[in-house]
Amino acid sequence: MSLFGKNIRKIRSVRSLSQQAFAELFDLKRGTLGAYEEGRSEPKIETIIKIANYFSIPIDDLLTSELTVNELLKFKGKPEHDDLNAKPDICKKVPCITPELQQDYIAHHQKNNFIEDLPEIHLPIYHESDLRAFVIHDLEMSTDSDGFYPKDVVIGVKVQKKQYPNLASACLFLVVSEEKVFLRRIYQSAKKFILKADHKGIEDIEIPYADVKELWEIKYAFYHRIPDSRNTDIKQQLSFLEEEFHKLRTSLNN
Repeated sequence: MSLFGKNIRKIRSVRSLSQQAFAELFDLKRGTLGAYEEGRSEPKIETIIKIANYFSIPIDDLLTSELTVNELLKFKGKPEHDDLNAKPDICKKVPCITPELQQDYIAHHQKNNFIEDLPEIHLPIYHESDLRAFVIHDLEMSTDSDGFYPKDVVIGVKVQKKQYPNLASACLFLVVSEEKVFLRRIYQSAKKFILKADHKGIEDIEIPYADVKELWEIKYAFYHRIPDSRNTDIKQQLSFLEEEFHKLRTSLNN
């Protein structure tokens, strides 16, 4: 098997090209390019020649040598703004789950190529942990004129499975399950989460730890409108009381 797939992935990285953008350069489908990069198929000789000529890379090197970043920078077509006066990118690039991509995300969230091709939000923050953005499309976390509404965006920090038992109740999380991506407040209950919506009339959902594909604790929110914060203190008090009642019910059931 050649090193073609590994090399074109590195070329994309150096050139800051998504799979879709790279594929369009050479009249390929994004899925076909993904198969090349993952080593599931080999390209036609015409495709190899076209890519090699475009980047002025010897065909033999493209197929048989693992090209380094320094080598790629010597070939034609250096990344734009490659100069001594270029300013460093101070923004964190956050992959974003849009409503249209939710089902694809559930199926492919572990594939790096898929994550790289998600829409990105650039934020002027420094955060070493993985972040994930989520575009809200329903009213489950709305309360009257407050809360979250469609087109609002929340951003979460990834939570490891070993941390699940120690998570505080009533906090807001993005929960990726086998069937759906939920934005809910979570409460603990014997190795499972109870997912609660802020909107009245929406039933709670119980989900075992084992059925959670990913969990993201919401740390940032961007509103599509100016939120009404006049009742924030009252809401916080009600949330605290609700948590205490939940603890009481749990202790009585045990």
